[in-house]
Amino acid sequence: MEEYRDILNELCRESKTWLITGCACFIGSNLLKVLLKCNQYVVGLDNFSTGSPKNIDDVKNLVNEQQWERFNFINGDIRNACDCDNALMWSANRPVEYVLHQAALGSVPRSIDDPTETNGVNITGFLNVLMALKKSKVKRLVYAASSSTYGDIQDVPKVEHSIGSPMSPYAVTKYANELYANVFHKVYGLNSIGLRYFNVFGPRQNVNGAYAAVIPKWISQVITGQGIIINGDGSTSRDFCYIDNVVQANLRAALIQSETAINHIYNIANGESTSLNALLKFIIAEISTTLKTVSPEIDMQDFRLGDALHSLADIRKAQNFLGYKPQYKVFDGLTKTISWYVNQYK
Repeated sequence: MEEYRDILNELCRESKTWLITGCACFIGSNLLKVLLKCNQYVVGLDNFSTGSPKNIDDVKNLVNEQQWERFNFINGDIRNACDCDNALMWSANRPVEYVLHQAALGSVPRSIDDPTETNGVNITGFLNVLMALKKSKVKRLVYAASSSTYGDIQDVPKVEHSIGSPMSPYAVTKYANELYANVFHKVYGLNSIGLRYFNVFGPRQNVNGAYAAVIPKWISQVITGQGIIINGDGSTSRDFCYIDNVVQANLRAALIQSETAINHIYNIANGESTSLNALLKFIIAEISTTLKTVSPEIDMQDFRLGDALHSLADIRKAQNFLGYKPQYKVFDGLTKTISWYVNQYK
């Protein structure tokens, strides 16, 4: 298997054309940054419902002028079939070759509050993307699946072939994506790879709103001196995965040549679990070394509906078939993430 740096170097030598749906969101904007730095042509599709123009501006400031000129942004919605069709051309003579589908309404609580909206974006929108690709000559679709698909199964670590019953509307939508992708391969010959993300975190993740993920929310609250809410007793554990590992997985999945690796689902994580108590302890200690010593008030509340108690990924399939190798362990990624957020608040 190629080393990740060799894949990046190869991209720098040969420009390809990509579509990133959800390019203004956390994961999408990080993918955009890496692809533009590798001199790729990129179409970005986003409607800013959960993404932010600031994320796009941040990427612009991290690349040079020539690289930025290779980015075409479409303010559109995957629920609109015409927007999906239009996004598959960078220019009249440069069609999209690879699609990285990140657009979705994430969050288990959001899906419980509004299952109809979540269904519309995550299922109808995904189907629109598939229909557009069916008519195109795209080489590969890589799409964001989710560890929520494992549902109520208690086994740890989680292995790709063993899933339980969904515990939230969000989990239903992400499993439906996998089923649709599989059928579109069998019926229409569309090649795809699904990546089941496990609790991704890193720079540019949204800290605001009721549905913010735990890591950016806690970092922001500790920096600004707010109280911390823990759902449960803090023993709940997750397989947190730093964003650069996820970017690596997407590029490997898009470019892997082995036929045996295509049209599969892969866990993308660190393969290590971290409790919420350990997570918060590290965040407080790390921020205390940068700013003044902090000691936030902690409020233990009930477990959230639809959340699993423990989540840990078996990543051997991704390692063996894609060559995936997490470059950042949880606390390494947290150190980089906290540093980024501290700089944002200065």
